[in-house]
Amino acid sequence: MATPISFARGAPSLDIVDVEGLRQAANQALSEDPGGMTAYGTAVGYKPLREWIAERHQVAPEQVIVTNGSMQADAFLFDALVGRGDAVIVERPTYDRTLLSLQQRGADVRMVELEPDGVDVAALERVLIAGAKPKLAHIIPNFQNPAGYTLSAEKRQRLIELAEVHDFVIFEDDPYVELRFEGAPLATMLSMGGERVVYASSFSKTVCPGIRVGYLVGPAELIARIVKIATSTYISPSMVSQAIVNQFCRSGALERSIETVKLALKERAETLTEALRRELPDARFEPPQGGYFLWVQLPRGTDVNALFSVAAERGLQFVKGSDFVLEGGESDLRIAYSGVTPAQIEEGVQRLAEAYHEVTASTRVGAA
Repeated sequence: MATPISFARGAPSLDIVDVEGLRQAANQALSEDPGGMTAYGTAVGYKPLREWIAERHQVAPEQVIVTNGSMQADAFLFDALVGRGDAVIVERPTYDRTLLSLQQRGADVRMVELEPDGVDVAALERVLIAGAKPKLAHIIPNFQNPAGYTLSAEKRQRLIELAEVHDFVIFEDDPYVELRFEGAPLATMLSMGGERVVYASSFSKTVCPGIRVGYLVGPAELIARIVKIATSTYISPSMVSQAIVNQFCRSGALERSIETVKLALKERAETLTEALRRELPDARFEPPQGGYFLWVQLPRGTDVNALFSVAAERGLQFVKGSDFVLEGGESDLRIAYSGVTPAQIEEGVQRLAEAYHEVTASTRVGAA
């Protein structure tokens, strides 16, 4: 049995996690504020970290809530804004957990096609003109999960304009923003004066996934409503985790960690794109400029369900494209390159190509 290789999980490998920096941050937090980090705290989160985030985004602390990971931040925002039957705009494809969360709330999910420079704003405008009245548009602007695409500056501005005219909130879900390894960074919609923007991010991608610290930034009135939801949910999030992140950020370890992660991701992304071009020339994809993911489109009619099974027999995992859409995606797949070494990427792509050739050969035989 071949050694397993996973292209499925969007998480960094241990070799690019700053374990020593985390150890030092934990020791410093316990030394400086043992009472604060071991107590319950309040639902707004660990206040020194809340203040650091507010300063980073140039907002008042009252506009920030720190949560147990960004998915919990997402859930609180959906609880505050989305009711059964409410229309919500999402990208196509989009993060599978977002789809699930919205469907569980009974939302009327409207998918708008994603282009290499972000959501198709012209198509979104057509949906709005046709009569849709969304409460929310969920947008992953940088190195989108699952596609790896980045929303252009022009489209960011147009989205803000559409939100103002059509009275909806832009949910700028931005956990990968710091992981750019090529090109110039783009301004967030939050910083572009978006009064209708609620921003979310996470330390899972820059510190480590196990730390489970995320946050929301938005209008103070909305954040106050979300604080009430958080209070009734868990009294307070993990003060221990948040105090460690606070020390990690304030010590300069965060910036060093980001540089380490970006260098590793750049090498892994380059290895992946080169291997795909060599081993699987039928595949279509956009080389990423940052983040964890690459979206692969195989020729129409390719049975990715069968490919998934044949690849698994070779010890290779990936995520099927159909998981990220309401319908379709049968010939697409997502590759996460963050948690695998360049050598594993080379081997994994070779296994993927072998599985693809087996599946397409059997399809041709069946058709004959």
